[in-house]
Amino acid sequence: MKKTLFTLFSIFLAIISNAQAKKPTLMILPSDNWCVQRYFISEFDNQGTKMKVPNYKQAFQEDAEIGQVISKIGSLMIDRGFPLKDAEQEIKNLEQQSAEDNMTSSVASGSSLSESPLDKLKKRAKADIIIQIWWSLNKTAAGKSVNFTLEAFDAYTSKRIAASTGTGAVSATEVIPVMLQQAVNANIDPFVTQLQSHFTDMTENGREITVRIKKWQNWPDNLEKEFDGKELTDIITEWMQKNTVKGRHNVSDATENMMTIEQVRIPIADANGKSIDARLFLKDLQKFLRAAPYNIESKLMIRGLGEAILVLGEK
Repeated sequence: MKKTLFTLFSIFLAIISNAQAKKPTLMILPSDNWCVQRYFISEFDNQGTKMKVPNYKQAFQEDAEIGQVISKIGSLMIDRGFPLKDAEQEIKNLEQQSAEDNMTSSVASGSSLSESPLDKLKKRAKADIIIQIWWSLNKTAAGKSVNFTLEAFDAYTSKRIAASTGTGAVSATEVIPVMLQQAVNANIDPFVTQLQSHFTDMTENGREITVRIKKWQNWPDNLEKEFDGKELTDIITEWMQKNTVKGRHNVSDATENMMTIEQVRIPIADANGKSIDARLFLKDLQKFLRAAPYNIESKLMIRGLGEAILVLGEK
């Protein structure tokens, strides 16, 4: 009897634990292709190169369906316990800010790095996962239906982590947002399972980012400089080993002037529950190198949430 009660109690605890499992924060946006098809596109200057990106502000202001569609899809995710960031509201918050400089540069040399509008949006909203929705309307003699594609991307790495596609039932009366909600609802469970699987992996093994170490041209030293018989490259590698989750990182390239460290696994949050991104993680390395015996000044730059660049030699 006691053994049976213990077993039932263990099952109950497992159910409660699973129900209370932390969910990733989501933000839903129209897909790039959807924006292109409807000409919601704008250009920005990326270090002299003109790049076309979705104009989400224009889409929300001018399209009668996108807000309703995101609301309907969002309600399905909220029903399954996923926290949702409102993309339209975040865009409004960005607009309310004073003129924002999208260039970071060295005071001494003027070297710079720019961010795309989407990078800025992801950085401000701090969503774990970006879900993009695309749909098209089909018209037949019997009525109309919709095709849809849902794709989820890790906001830090931009890697695709989940996808779902389907076609809604033919209807003569339903409006597109409702038709989409019904079609997505019929296909959403495998999609949600993929999302949760990815986030569970992040919780256990850390969030993935990319770190780049560079040097200013006028810095007289380089990454082969030795401290107590160790090259700076090896010192940085040892720091990564100690400060990443389970020591997980991959030095994919290294020369005397640069290092590229990929698949860097960092904690999702610090001891106080504050979310950790690439900038906060690399700031600790910046402090480490600034202290004795290294005394190396550096400039910390970021690209989105998941890539941080430390340029050695000066700010």
